[in-house]
Amino acid sequence: MTDTIAHVSLTQPVDTLAQELGRSFSEFGFAVISDHGIDQDLIARAERLSREFFALSEDTKRAYFIQNGGGARGYTPYRTEKAVGYDTTDLKEFWHVGRTLPDGDPLAEFMPANVWPDELPEFREVYEALYAEFDKAGLKILSAIAIHLGLAPDWFDATVDQGNSVLRLLHYPPVENAEGAVRAAPHGDINTITLLLGAEEAGLELLSQQGEWIPVSPPPGALAVNIGDMLSRLTNDKLRSTIHRVVNPKGAASRRSRFSMPFFLHFRPDFVIETLPQCVDAEHPDQYEPLSSHDFLMQRLREINLTK
Repeated sequence: MTDTIAHVSLTQPVDTLAQELGRSFSEFGFAVISDHGIDQDLIARAERLSREFFALSEDTKRAYFIQNGGGARGYTPYRTEKAVGYDTTDLKEFWHVGRTLPDGDPLAEFMPANVWPDELPEFREVYEALYAEFDKAGLKILSAIAIHLGLAPDWFDATVDQGNSVLRLLHYPPVENAEGAVRAAPHGDINTITLLLGAEEAGLELLSQQGEWIPVSPPPGALAVNIGDMLSRLTNDKLRSTIHRVVNPKGAASRRSRFSMPFFLHFRPDFVIETLPQCVDAEHPDQYEPLSSHDFLMQRLREINLTK
């Protein structure tokens, strides 16, 4: 077992990709992925718009906060979200873009309509395009995971078709008067897999199985990808949802903002997360009862202070 997080290219042969990702996700829950196919010009436009939105006045941003919306769409103000088991809220604010559904789609019960800031006319076009690109990259990664698990390469396609995935624009302001709070306290992600852009700036760390904090520092333009709790549950923790955090910077870095864009890829709301038989044996009995991805999501959103 190698002791480093895998750094792979999506252009590698799929069997090699499956082997490397499987090893890294089993040991660390994380991998770094380059050549992911997401257009760099589109990423640059999205990064610019994110900075422009968070530079708007507090009153302007709060006009897009949806009361009792669970943070599913639009703006979530600074110091709202907190990690499970922590009393202190994180030093961040964010915006959520979800899937745009056609009128009358039955899944609209689970996925509210997007809202778009009037102040930034390009916003919808850019982020709907980026959302679609994340979707495509996510399917390629899931295909390699399926092969690692001994499943058909397209096994995950139906499970995430019209999934309740969320693109988050994240802003961590300069650190002032933190009073014990951090940019993101130790937590696991709720979803299936997370694809993160913008992690090249120091701060993201994962907790190893040996109890050590390990920096995750992809090169510019690459993705940091990690396993979420839903996929961990499906695989009986064969693929690990790893606790991770974003620590506060020191020195000059503490006086500037940090921006990133995670894409939380989710199963369909009606997909039942039921342990895969090949992930159960005498040494690894099934730990989980079947549960729909929507019920699991709502359970976890209550735990992190985003819904009641």
